[in-house]
Amino acid sequence: MAELKNRYDFVYIFDVQDGNPNGDPDAGNLPRIDAETGMGLVTDVCLKRKVRNYVQIAKNCTTGYDIFIKEKAVLDSLVNNIYDYSEVKNAPKEEQRIIARKLLCQNFFDIRSFGAVIATTKKTDQVRGPIQMTFSRSVEPIVANEHSITRMAVTKEELEQERTIGRKATIPYGLYICHGFVSANLAKQTGFSEDDLKLFWDALINMFDIDRSAARGLMSAQKLIVFKHDSELGNAPAHKLFDLVKVEKKSQNVARSFSDYSVTINNDNLPNGVTIEELI
Repeated sequence: MAELKNRYDFVYIFDVQDGNPNGDPDAGNLPRIDAETGMGLVTDVCLKRKVRNYVQIAKNCTTGYDIFIKEKAVLDSLVNNIYDYSEVKNAPKEEQRIIARKLLCQNFFDIRSFGAVIATTKKTDQVRGPIQMTFSRSVEPIVANEHSITRMAVTKEELEQERTIGRKATIPYGLYICHGFVSANLAKQTGFSEDDLKLFWDALINMFDIDRSAARGLMSAQKLIVFKHDSELGNAPAHKLFDLVKVEKKSQNVARSFSDYSVTINNDNLPNGVTIEELI
């Protein structure tokens, strides 16, 4: 696999219509919100979960593309299995941890990409991943609506009159922006390759389509703008590149779709050594 030799920064824009993109368990599963500004939030963990789900389906856990953090995974067993490999057991004790870290990166796409804190009953280690993502923040304040949920069937006869079973929270529409970073230096340490990067881009483009849920409404990837540096360390600060992307509402009307916004990129002020590619 080709080694990653360039730093990347990216802007990922997605939206949600009549759904809850990321419920907050500390607030009754209402959509996450910045209490001071009213802007909606989606955590990096939420998006990484969807990337993991996409890779798990697209690669079907083929060699080198298993997922470490997945439903019903027993992390102790996964780590202990790695330590049972002959190349680990037969290595000098002081080298076993290094070899095990390398094998974990080789076997699990999410460790190779995002890193991991590997804290089990017997082993503790930390892997720094080359891909980092910020919280996503909505362009405008969001309004959360709550809806009562009723059912036609009951579980017991004495509950026949009690058909209201809960509430569902949605936002009518929200456009969110996430910023991300890919480090070529950390990619060397985990073995993250150009092929892995392409798979990550594919996941961002397609992951909402294989992770549909009535609770999340209609979520769609709208823009993926990638800044590629011609060096490992980069040719410009990431925040200066992000400032080149402007998302603005076209009118004063209440936004209810992506077409109500315009996305522009200031290519004239692009620093030397940086190129832009719009993957969506």
